[in-house]
Amino acid sequence: MARPKKTVKAKEPVRIRFKELNNGNKSIYLDIYRDGKRTYEFLKLYLVPETTPVARTQNEAALLQANQIKSQRIIELGNTQAGITIDPKKGKLLLSEWLQIYYEMQQKKGRRSLAQLKGQINIINSYNPRAVMKDLDTAFCLGFIDYVRSGYVVRSRSKKAKEQPDAQPRHLAPKTAQDVEITLKCALKAAIQAGIIDRHPFAGISKADEIKVPESKRTFLTIGEVKALIATPCKREDVKNAFLFSCFCGLRWSDTSGLTWGNIEQENGKYHIALVMKKTREPLYLPLNKQALSYLPKRGTAASTDVVFKTLPDLGYVNVHLKKWAAAAGITKNVSFHISRHTFATTSLTLGADLYTTSKLLGHASIQTTQIYAKIVNSKKDEAVALFDTAF
Repeated sequence: MARPKKTVKAKEPVRIRFKELNNGNKSIYLDIYRDGKRTYEFLKLYLVPETTPVARTQNEAALLQANQIKSQRIIELGNTQAGITIDPKKGKLLLSEWLQIYYEMQQKKGRRSLAQLKGQINIINSYNPRAVMKDLDTAFCLGFIDYVRSGYVVRSRSKKAKEQPDAQPRHLAPKTAQDVEITLKCALKAAIQAGIIDRHPFAGISKADEIKVPESKRTFLTIGEVKALIATPCKREDVKNAFLFSCFCGLRWSDTSGLTWGNIEQENGKYHIALVMKKTREPLYLPLNKQALSYLPKRGTAASTDVVFKTLPDLGYVNVHLKKWAAAAGITKNVSFHISRHTFATTSLTLGADLYTTSKLLGHASIQTTQIYAKIVNSKKDEAVALFDTAF
């Protein structure tokens, strides 16, 4: 009887390696093996000694980013072997073909909202499905911006809209149009990294020509309204606790619902949260005040990997309960879970916290985002001062 052949496990073409540095840190680099040749790519990412919770969170974020780059390099090598990557001098690849490759790259990276990305790519392809990568220039991009701003017509799915032939065409909302533009810009940046094109077609376009979104209105609760909610019973106690917890710490729904007991750490008698935010993939170190701690459920025998608010329903059901609870408290605002984050921001600034600190507590990458809340607080101060004029 013939012996079964041994299966040889294929070697990974790209591996993550570490180099010890004199300062005690470790430099992260990629070991790339292709066609019998080995090359190295240093990522300018580092692991630091895990002496604090913040250091551990930073290391998790660095490793996550390194693995994302590794996945991208593996995809690029696979595309080359499959004959997908073209000679950058010729650039005959269609934009639609590259967008499909870009979509698959994002899929491999584990990007969220893939359906949304697919829809944005479909809109880009509808502008010019035969556009060739080498021909993309400033004129193409300016025409594309005009198209998504006022040329693309949204197809209505409702039966009532289809029965009205005289109805006005509906165009993309400014935020949606901007998201589509950003998707194209990101896809073209990835094309440069992959050697498909050598220059970004948007490079010659001024900020004034790009799609702008009107500043959104932030709904938030006043301190009095938060007190009213605290005093009002809610049908779902877990929803009430999670919402008020977020009002006092500013976590998004994705981070609150996924919060584990291991993310909550104690040091010198004080508690804080250390996690990598799900939306931005950035590390966050967040001290917890006594109010936030009071709305945490009892841990009991829960393991560090167990979810803190483990009984919460889906976000849609949570928002239904929040609206009923707010109505019972006499609040007429359209309450959803996300306004708890707005409430934390405006309350922090109202109580005297500076803009930079508030920005860091919210985990904002740019302080410009936090300035929106500062404008709200300043307008409320103006209204308060104006009351004196009406009273006297």
